[in-house]
Amino acid sequence: MFENLEGYRVFYYTARAGSFTRAAEHLCITQPAVTHSIKQLESRLGVQLFFRTSKGAVLTHEGNVLLQHVGKAFNFIESGERKIADIRQLMEGEIRIGAGDTLSKHYLLPHLKQFHDKYPAIKIQVTNRTTPETLLLLKEGRIDLGLVNLPLQDKHIHVQETLILHDCLVAGPQFEELTEGRYTWEQLSGYPILLLEKGSRTRASFDSYTKQLGLDIQPEIELGSLDLLLEFASMGFGLACVVREFARDDLIRMGLGEVRLEHPLPPRKAGIITLKDVPLTTAAKRFVELLTK
Repeated sequence: MFENLEGYRVFYYTARAGSFTRAAEHLCITQPAVTHSIKQLESRLGVQLFFRTSKGAVLTHEGNVLLQHVGKAFNFIESGERKIADIRQLMEGEIRIGAGDTLSKHYLLPHLKQFHDKYPAIKIQVTNRTTPETLLLLKEGRIDLGLVNLPLQDKHIHVQETLILHDCLVAGPQFEELTEGRYTWEQLSGYPILLLEKGSRTRASFDSYTKQLGLDIQPEIELGSLDLLLEFASMGFGLACVVREFARDDLIRMGLGEVRLEHPLPPRKAGIITLKDVPLTTAAKRFVELLTK
């Protein structure tokens, strides 16, 4: 059948136009080419499909029967082409994103708002998971891209670094004296420290660095989000380790100040992960472009 698809295409547009000449103009071929294609199809089917009148080409009974079926097929094809055009123009589509709570709120959400305002027809699905869980979702094909803390090494994953993050300690009014001057980690050893729970890249980075300094810092309280760390610090529970870039706007509002360190925590990176050799959808590709501007 597929080797004869062009013949059916010529038949379909000739039947719609009611004229060999107009069909040739629409298909950008010559009228003799249209005539030849129709004759080949009639020969293969063993029936006459058109007869000519002074008003043009008229379908025979057999031609009408064939048009009912061929017409449905080409209507589906045209519908598919329109769908593809809509997807390319971002009038339809979906993005599936994985990201942790902190990256979702402080990095993903502002960009999603901008993207949604520009392309409101695109459906957005966000799954909140840790970096290891986001990586697993990506490899299982359940998300198109992930926003994760780095470093991350995996031969199946493409990584784009997009953010440089700085972890810092913040203190509420109860420890206001610590927001002036600079302090060593040894000088802060007697103060309660608030950290994210184990399992996150942020916590792993903190533990790794302090161990390199020969310190074994045991947190007073472990919490599950940056927002909770800020809230607990503002209530005087201790010094919270937070991301400076994400907490900056909350410090003044919550009465918090940064504790300056003689040996600051090393900067970290965050970025976008996608599967190697798997093309992104048009919508996902456009969103990645927005994130990396």
